[in-house]
Amino acid sequence: MTRGVRTLLGDPKKAVIKLSGPMMIAMLVQSLYNIVDGIWVAGLGSEALAAIGLFFPLFMIILSLATGLGVGGSSAISRKIGAHDRNMADSAAIHTLILGLLTGLLITVSVYPFLEPLFVAIGAKGSVVPMVVKYSRVLVGGSLLLVFSNIVSGILRGEGDMKRTMLAMVTGSVLNIVLDPLFIYVLKMGVAGAAWATMVSITLTSALMFSWLFIKKNTYVSFHFPGFRFNGKIIREILRVGIPASFAQLSMALAMFFLNMMIVKIAGSNGIAVFTSAWRIMLIGIVPLVGIAIGVTAVTGASYGARDIDKLNTAYLYAIKIGIFIELGVVVFIFILAPQISWLFTYSKNASHLAPAMTQAMRWLVWFLPGVPFGMLTSSMFQGIGQGEKSLAVTFLRTIIFQLFFSYLFGITLHFGITGVWAGIILGNITASVIGFIWGRRTIRKLYKTLL
Repeated sequence: MTRGVRTLLGDPKKAVIKLSGPMMIAMLVQSLYNIVDGIWVAGLGSEALAAIGLFFPLFMIILSLATGLGVGGSSAISRKIGAHDRNMADSAAIHTLILGLLTGLLITVSVYPFLEPLFVAIGAKGSVVPMVVKYSRVLVGGSLLLVFSNIVSGILRGEGDMKRTMLAMVTGSVLNIVLDPLFIYVLKMGVAGAAWATMVSITLTSALMFSWLFIKKNTYVSFHFPGFRFNGKIIREILRVGIPASFAQLSMALAMFFLNMMIVKIAGSNGIAVFTSAWRIMLIGIVPLVGIAIGVTAVTGASYGARDIDKLNTAYLYAIKIGIFIELGVVVFIFILAPQISWLFTYSKNASHLAPAMTQAMRWLVWFLPGVPFGMLTSSMFQGIGQGEKSLAVTFLRTIIFQLFFSYLFGITLHFGITGVWAGIILGNITASVIGFIWGRRTIRKLYKTLL
């Protein structure tokens, strides 16, 4: 029994803290890379920023498929560990890996040939088109490695091994930060250089993960491919959580796509540059919650597998309390330092005119953060207990139904412009998160009746 497995099966509050902590650090470093990446690209001008902004929804789609399968595998592995069934935990890990590799190949074959017409259809114009196409070809071409790294991360999370997951993520992010200026400016590759820096980092991270699983073989789950047969029940367990998790991530990408369309209509490419840059900061604000959510899925999954609903409920509510406290601190920090943060994206002569709008965007958008723990951590709890469809419903309410409805209502129908879009994002997220939390509490009450 590894240290991670002992943590999963121990005190729920300590488990949430121990498992969430490394993931918070990893996600913060990864978000730092996202910010630094944007800062380096900002030196190329507002058109380069717009190019990355246009690729972001497509990148979210690819990432959502990879992350979703990783979440499905992680949840299945945690439940098998909670039920003390190691053979089935091994089987879940192997199935997750194979499904992930097939998905990576499918993404590359089906998307790569159609990149240019896709971005033109979205609204890319002029010199932005070749920039976004060059950038996207590198990352879409490397989809297999991107999916592999996410799948292995899910397997490690499922057995409570957050420290090695953190190590891989931090190594990749730090390497990416170092390589960005080299590829973009020293090698004079421009915006495509940022993509190549990312791919080199992912390649080295994937090699590190491969060595843990297949060379050192020191994980809790093991991989025995000779005599392997697909198990329909295991596949259904993985996909019941994995497909909704992918669609949940896809709904975020779809929401970004429609928000980009609204913003282009209201404020053009400058609006896109402002929104995507400000949203990078909001994503940093959510990072601690993402780390907590990963811990919640693992702990609630193991608790559900052990049929210990008291432990499940304790972990869920404790995580939400921590999340709210953290997000309130983030709100104060971003609101006060918004002008200084905006400067990081507008320091170049070609982008300086965006500074006032970017500051205003951050000071508006930051107010949706305190409501996020209720919805995000409820979704994670649903994933942990294997009810992925409910997790998807909560996320869909947050990202598509309420967020887009209110953004369109305030931004376009009522003619409040870009400020109306910011207000719609805030109100939509808060409304859906409260509904999700109420649903989560009712679900746990039902578990007490059916499993005890």
